[in-house]
Amino acid sequence: MKLTCGIVGLPNVGKSTIFSALTKAPAEAANYPFCTIDPNVGIVDLPDERLDFMCSIFEPKKKVPATVDFVDIAGLIKGASQGEGLGNKFLANIRETAVIAHVVRCFDNPDIQHVRDDAKTEAPIDPLSDILTINFELAQADLDTIEKRAEKITKQIRAMGKDEEKRLAPYFSAIEKIKPLLMEGKCARMAELSDEEKAAIYDLHLLTIKPQVFVCNIDEDTIAAGTNDYVETVRKIAEEQKSEILVICGKFESDLSDITDEADKKEFMDSVGLKESGLTVLARTVYHLMGLRTFFTGGPDECRAWTIHAGDKAPQAAGVIHTDFEKGFIKAECYSIDDLRALKSEAAIKSAGKYRQEGKEYVVQDGDVIFFKFNV
Repeated sequence: MKLTCGIVGLPNVGKSTIFSALTKAPAEAANYPFCTIDPNVGIVDLPDERLDFMCSIFEPKKKVPATVDFVDIAGLIKGASQGEGLGNKFLANIRETAVIAHVVRCFDNPDIQHVRDDAKTEAPIDPLSDILTINFELAQADLDTIEKRAEKITKQIRAMGKDEEKRLAPYFSAIEKIKPLLMEGKCARMAELSDEEKAAIYDLHLLTIKPQVFVCNIDEDTIAAGTNDYVETVRKIAEEQKSEILVICGKFESDLSDITDEADKKEFMDSVGLKESGLTVLARTVYHLMGLRTFFTGGPDECRAWTIHAGDKAPQAAGVIHTDFEKGFIKAECYSIDDLRALKSEAAIKSAGKYRQEGKEYVVQDGDVIFFKFNV
């Protein structure tokens, strides 16, 4: 599975507008359903003030941020799990992603058609019905996946006997918890699963068990308040489904992305009371939902943010830079970015006894600054 975030939702809810603002890529955005047929893929720099701070200390020739991959997936409609609206293709695109950003329309605009059941029928703005429609289609697709796997498992047990049935016990218990939820059109992530059960069903790649963030797309008049009745409806659903929620104005973010001067950007955000772009928050949220963390390397030539998985040990982190670093790993010399913020230099960090030497079993922490020693 690729470490990407799929942007999904009904047609015309603002997915492509948000994607284009995120990536500054020319995703086609138009006021008619299915204007996005093939998934657009964009690589987004992850804003990180810690990296900016490092650059202020080291004054490097080059700054390299971490990145997040987003995929703009065409709008789903009712019946997608049966192939409606090119549904099979779109569901396959979602299955290949690690995290889902579900864009929900939370604004009124009579000039922009809103559809739910099909591409021809206008539907009222109703976040609850919109979310239930998407959930139902994803749940039906997951049920189909489980049914297909059941045939394979039955053959396995026939061939290998009771031992195989005992080995698959965590799988069966997980499915027993998940299936009733799916049959009600609910999400698999709502099930209380043990770590063993989660591992047992991992390779099913269920759509509704993926981490999800609801992106409430509001209008510009709602930015100052940060919420409206539509958003509050989504907030309640997010709590029930164990999902994150963000509130973003796609139109504002699109206009903001067109501004190149940083001072002008700040003035534009100040005008509506925003301290940072909603898309910055989205990228950061998705990065963490994917289980990704950041360590840094720094010096006069380059300051760089490197991406690892939460729980990775020092040799694995070294391997992200170069495979030879992992093969010949000796030790990691490291300190926290917070130490650098407090003490202002590596020399001061060493004097304060904050400069550490770590071995192969060290679990790299988010925000570590590391210098690797290796021998090939």
